[in-house]
Amino acid sequence: MLNRTCSLLVVVCVLHMSVMLLFYLKNFTRNTPAPTHLNRGPETVRLTLTEEEPAPQTDSEDNNTLPQCPDTPPNLVGPLQVDFSDPVKLEKLEKDPQLSLGGRHTPSKCVSQQKVAIIIPFRNREHHLKYWLFYMHPLLQKQQLDYGVYVIEQDGENKFNRAKLLNVGYTEALKEYDYNCFVFSDVDLIPVDDRNIYKCFDQPRHLSVAMDKFRFRLPYKQYFGGVSAMSKKQYLKINGFPNNFWGWGGEDDDIYNRLSYRGMTISRPAGAIGRCKMIRHTRDKLNESNPQRFTRIHHTRQTMDTDGINSLTYKVVALEKKQLYTKIIVDIGKP
Repeated sequence: MLNRTCSLLVVVCVLHMSVMLLFYLKNFTRNTPAPTHLNRGPETVRLTLTEEEPAPQTDSEDNNTLPQCPDTPPNLVGPLQVDFSDPVKLEKLEKDPQLSLGGRHTPSKCVSQQKVAIIIPFRNREHHLKYWLFYMHPLLQKQQLDYGVYVIEQDGENKFNRAKLLNVGYTEALKEYDYNCFVFSDVDLIPVDDRNIYKCFDQPRHLSVAMDKFRFRLPYKQYFGGVSAMSKKQYLKINGFPNNFWGWGGEDDDIYNRLSYRGMTISRPAGAIGRCKMIRHTRDKLNESNPQRFTRIHHTRQTMDTDGINSLTYKVVALEKKQLYTKIIVDIGKP
């Protein structure tokens, strides 16, 4: 009797376990998800890649992997033909695809070593500006510069103040782009050798070394007029330029004094490379000689810490983005 009872109990247990096992296997198969790759069609894969994990860029320009531009640009030719006898036309230059609004250019094949703002003090010189734009944009592009051109026009009928306009140009240019080099150029000077690169060096750079006006000679050792270049660091070290030189003359010598007092020297290209031509003209109205220039130059050391970029005041009257340059008309006050 006991043996029959035990046998029956074993059979019941086996049946119970079999039923439970079948139930478990059935539910496991029903609830297990299919492999992920079987549920993803091609559209789902593309959607995931686009929205969550962008594909790597293969275009080196878009990926900021361009090489740095060389110290010596490869397409320079040396001496250039510059002629002011015939009028120039800017229509073709205005359609140049390498130039963007405001007179901006960035090299397409390499990363420029410097970001250069070219500052031109200006009033009533439209004729000269056309020549400057015509010759300078192709030259600056060959020099592989990341640059912008800023024409700073003095508003009103007060005496012209070149140095203060240059301070304004420095300030306004930095509002638009992270420039680290500043070339300060008169509108009537054109270099006649493209190896005279419009960029900054370890020391402040005087670029218009030999003008035809001076028979292609440096007029005197301390001369720093015409076209010059300074890095942002160099410019701030001298507190920018003086704001109180109204009329013609003296501000260049004051700037030279500032550089000298801050322990800097003037860098220049070789005379043959630093040649420039000047567009002939009479002295502008309201730009008469400054009778105070000699006294002010004599006191540069005493005034440079308080008269400069840290004391600059002006009001922007108008700002216009033209295709070949940015024009900023400013009220800089009066003497």
